[in-house]
Amino acid sequence: MPSRKRLGFAALTSVFAAAIAIPATSAAVYAPDNGYTGADAAKIPTDLLALVNELNAVWLILGACLVFFMQVGFLGLEVGFSRGKNVGSGIAKIVVNIAVAAIVWWAVGYSIAFGSGAHPLIGGGDFFYSLTYAEPGVPTATGGADGFAFFFFQFTFAAVALAIVWGSTLERIKFVVYPIFAIVFLAIIYPVVAHATWSGVGYFGGDNGLTIGDAAGALDYAGSGVVHLCGATAALAAAIVLGPRKGKYGPDGKPRAIPGHSMPIFGIGVVVLWLGWFGFNGVSSLNTDSGFFAHVIAVTNLAAGAGVVGAGLTVWLKTKSFDVGMVGNGAIAGLVAITAPAGYVEMWAAPIIGFVAGIIVVFGILFIDRIGIDDPVGATSAHGLAGIWGTLAVGLFLSPDLAKYNALGGNPNGGLFTGGGIDQLLVQALVVVITFVFVFTLSFATFWIIKKTIGIRVSEEAEVAGLDISEHGMYGYPEQFIPEAELVGAQYAATPSIVSTPSKEIKA
Repeated sequence: MPSRKRLGFAALTSVFAAAIAIPATSAAVYAPDNGYTGADAAKIPTDLLALVNELNAVWLILGACLVFFMQVGFLGLEVGFSRGKNVGSGIAKIVVNIAVAAIVWWAVGYSIAFGSGAHPLIGGGDFFYSLTYAEPGVPTATGGADGFAFFFFQFTFAAVALAIVWGSTLERIKFVVYPIFAIVFLAIIYPVVAHATWSGVGYFGGDNGLTIGDAAGALDYAGSGVVHLCGATAALAAAIVLGPRKGKYGPDGKPRAIPGHSMPIFGIGVVVLWLGWFGFNGVSSLNTDSGFFAHVIAVTNLAAGAGVVGAGLTVWLKTKSFDVGMVGNGAIAGLVAITAPAGYVEMWAAPIIGFVAGIIVVFGILFIDRIGIDDPVGATSAHGLAGIWGTLAVGLFLSPDLAKYNALGGNPNGGLFTGGGIDQLLVQALVVVITFVFVFTLSFATFWIIKKTIGIRVSEEAEVAGLDISEHGMYGYPEQFIPEAELVGAQYAATPSIVSTPSKEIKA
């Protein structure tokens, strides 16, 4: 049997041989258009630059896939917090919204947000986006690779913003409303907000960024405001126009719990979102330069953990129990809150930001419930209030060492708690107010028009029966609602009707 010394020597020899062979192999595998194979040393820097661009494009696609996978997380949250008679509707909604988002983002949304015909208010010039394969990826104002990879990466963010909207509408909204509002949201509302902050020429951040004192532009690394506050504000408008679910409030006006049917599915959703957030925040670096993305992922994870602790302690102090939904939403709130400052704060700030977000989400959910707004998954708190906190947290904890490397502006001297004064906090607060007013106004108007024309809410009979059967003609869990004899001899069974559908509806 070979000795350890021989095995060690063999391993060392293999590593040395690989170090020699890999560069030669790479040169042979990477074949530029002009047929260069490594003979012309002067050409190497150009080829390496092209290789770096290709690596960054792969990095963006990898991150986009993680963010896309977050749709499974949103599905878990919504299905878990729904009653059994409404679970199938959530699945149909997720699939249709992804489809609509893909088409609208390609046709209109991307152009408004990042189009080459840039204007401080909107982009333009890239409707029905296309790119020839001969065009190389080049750095953009946001610091990443241009082209299809950036286009697809930004699509997944837009789809997440849209997914957030629907958490407040569960169990009572007409299915047709989803695609109608999705078109308005992704063609106008979200792209305008994204352009303002991330295009580099918008009114929030970049060359034309909002300036107060030393703070020349608002900072939102991956979207506490752009994505989460935007989506949650639209969710708030939807919940107000829709009204609460039947039975949510008793005769005395006090809110009553309507338990979701599956906390395990909800828990899976939370963990999936937690994983997806490493792509959401980490890959928002848009490149792999110096491995800075690892720092972003680390602070993201810290904030999520602190959010769980903050929410868990808060709900225990209030109820003497660790409510599963509140603890899960604590993780989401921590992730939402760290999304804006993820690339701008030191490690020590992340647990503080996440912990405070966990506290905020508990009080937020209870408060919104108490004032008569029915939000079954807590989207307006976990994404809205935590999104506001995260956006403001940049103005509190902005690191001077990180601020100076930001191309979109900000205060190079840091935030309020890091020596830069109040300037950045004021900019961040003003952007929060503008974003909320803009998104709420357009969203509320859109939902109100839908309500006055085709209607936004299903009938009371359909709501009692459940959206699965009334909107989709089937049950997500047929064994719970269809008699066993009909399941066994389905070919002889009559089609279940809304009237005959059993219901466990909470009665007012």
